[in-house]
Amino acid sequence: MTFSFAHWWAFLALPLPLLAYLALPRAPALAGAALRVPFYALAMRGRVTQSARPAGLMLFLALLVWLLLVTAAARPQWIGDPLPLPLAGRDLMLAVDISGSMVEEDMVIGARVTDRLTAVKAVAGDFIERRAGDRIGLILFGQQAYLQAPLTFDRETVRTLLFESAIGLAGRETAIGDAIGLSVKRLRDQPAEQRVLILLTDGANTAGAISPDKAAELAAEAGVRIYTIGIGADPRGPFGMSLGRNPLDERTLKAIAKQTGGRYFRARDLRELQSIYALLDELEPVDTEEEGFRPVIELFAWPLGMALILSALAAAARLVGANIFAHES
Repeated sequence: MTFSFAHWWAFLALPLPLLAYLALPRAPALAGAALRVPFYALAMRGRVTQSARPAGLMLFLALLVWLLLVTAAARPQWIGDPLPLPLAGRDLMLAVDISGSMVEEDMVIGARVTDRLTAVKAVAGDFIERRAGDRIGLILFGQQAYLQAPLTFDRETVRTLLFESAIGLAGRETAIGDAIGLSVKRLRDQPAEQRVLILLTDGANTAGAISPDKAAELAAEAGVRIYTIGIGADPRGPFGMSLGRNPLDERTLKAIAKQTGGRYFRARDLRELQSIYALLDELEPVDTEEEGFRPVIELFAWPLGMALILSALAAAARLVGANIFAHES
């Protein structure tokens, strides 16, 4: 670790009080004062000689406070040793369906049957944890789409927000187009060259202000590549008819992925969902390039705090001294 000043040139201000003392004119004496206080009686008791000591002490405190303020303005800091910082160049947004149909319990974790959203949380949480160096964002959508976490390197916070999501929080219907549109809005202005959206849903578009096809067109224009994942088992009735109220619209999801240069995946169980995320790690790899980073610890608060304390003590001393003088007079 090394010690340095970020704004070393601030020390050029140190002689300013002396320059002001030498250059500025003295304050004129008050003419025609109505009352003159004789000091000879005070001098007879030795008060003038003794008062020179407090005056000298006050001058020393004033100079010390000025030195501390200039030191704080120079921003002293400890600079740590270089640390490797991985760079991935990926802005990756997760859009997770939390509509009412995600309550269907057709996924198995271990030996326990669970709902679709719980399975997504379990697998997507591990996926987020592995994306070291990527900026991850989270969008939750149902009848409406909400930005739960903006693009950030803080993967743990994104993971926590995903685990705290609840079915029906954004409404019972499914607005796939709005989720894509919100993702494009958050991704298109980012400097990264590769912008990725992973969309997870178990139904068809039944709500929203923009259609999935139009949203996919906007994503393609903005350079956002979309990987769509259809979740849930395939409950089928007689003649292969779907028994669900909101069957999965695979045709639309495939079209979205194709138009944006992504891929469509089908996750009928937890094993397939896990394999999909493993494949996404290969399709969107984390770069191994590293860049040095030196942590900086700012220390300006210490001289600044000491200056404030000394100023308060000096003001209190002058106030006490004035009260004592007034009392003895």
